[in-house]
Amino acid sequence: MAEPLQATLIEGRVSTQLKHLALPLMWGLMATMSLNAIETFFVAQLGREPLAALSFTFPIIMVLTSLAIGLGAGTSSAVARAIGEGDSTKARRLATDAMSLTLIISVSVCVLGWITLEPLFLALGAPADLIPLIRSYMSIWYFSAPCLMVPMVCLSALRAMGVSQVQGYLMGGAALVNVLLDPILIFGLLGAPALGLQGAALATLITRALMLIVAFYILHSRLQMLVNPFPSWHSLKRSWLAIIEVGIPAMAANVIVPFASAIVVAMVATYGTDAVAALGIAMRIEPLALIAFYALSGVVGPFFGQNLGAGRIGRLQDALRVLTQFCLVFGVVIAILLGLFGGEIAQLFGGHDEVVTITAAYLSIVPVSYGAYGLVMSVNAAFNGMGNPWPAMLISAGRVLYVYLPLAWIGQQLWGMTGIFMATAFANILLGMWAWLWLKNHLRQNSALAES
Repeated sequence: MAEPLQATLIEGRVSTQLKHLALPLMWGLMATMSLNAIETFFVAQLGREPLAALSFTFPIIMVLTSLAIGLGAGTSSAVARAIGEGDSTKARRLATDAMSLTLIISVSVCVLGWITLEPLFLALGAPADLIPLIRSYMSIWYFSAPCLMVPMVCLSALRAMGVSQVQGYLMGGAALVNVLLDPILIFGLLGAPALGLQGAALATLITRALMLIVAFYILHSRLQMLVNPFPSWHSLKRSWLAIIEVGIPAMAANVIVPFASAIVVAMVATYGTDAVAALGIAMRIEPLALIAFYALSGVVGPFFGQNLGAGRIGRLQDALRVLTQFCLVFGVVIAILLGLFGGEIAQLFGGHDEVVTITAAYLSIVPVSYGAYGLVMSVNAAFNGMGNPWPAMLISAGRVLYVYLPLAWIGQQLWGMTGIFMATAFANILLGMWAWLWLKNHLRQNSALAES
């Protein structure tokens, strides 16, 4: 019989626990996002057209990744709360059923995307002459997407247990394999055919297939987290409902971001191919700058879930203080560094003057808001972890629909692309303040209820 799952996040110093949880995940994310930047560098060597084609794919890739993040948030929240309550059987059942749900959703969405590939990218503003390049990449990438989404949900179950080291190692290993395969398949090294943009997608497919196998092995054979995948319909439905209760709002909250990105790409496309290529470079650099915030938000949900399940509201208030201090201080540091060296970083991706100028402009304006944006990510993760996803969804929707897009349109009319970048920064700062106040008041109310 499998051993009971221990609630490891309800004791000890809050800042120390968050640091120990986030660091392994940060290194794994850094490896993955460095891979994205390196892949962009390789594709940039093929010319501006392949780079622009790759840039047009980012919003769609972000949508599918957001679906996996949403399902992972639902899985992590449900599993963490079950562990906090001391119900190991329920936690294992939820983790297993989350995988089957993710497989069904990911395959369905990717088939739909493959069928609608050309009209979809034309609607995003891609010129007709780039469609063959986009098709060469996405027709393979869609096949790799389930191999990304299922492991992401698997690993969210591990984080719910308070285990982030495995994910860090797995992500780092996958990134290393991918970065070795990329130049071989893109440029035709070691006797392989030179496949160009298609080679980048093929390297991704191979790496993700290996990642799926390893993640399943660790979760099932090493950690005994998975059980019979064919339970009764009643049991399966109960698990799926528990997951999507948080997962659907979390998906919606995450999909809103790439939805806005798709609109912004279409707006920037009116300035030409160089502008889209510059935005693509900035969108690959930005996740590296936000790496610590992504890692922190990845462990905040399990921390809040386990402690809520155990009734430790005071620890959640301590966590909010730690998160606020870290996000604001680290955000200032990143803004200064990118403001000083944004142009030099952009130069690494090619010597096209217009592309470098636009990328540097983005990196001198938007990063002033990264601290606030990091706080938004952590607050959203906290609400999801507590099984209360609607505030996170409303915060994300408010940022995009009521603040960002209107301001981006106004900014574009007044200051062109610079206005779009300014709107991004302002939206992040305003919503960071709103998110912080919402979570602070929510925790205060919970604490008062617990004491009464």
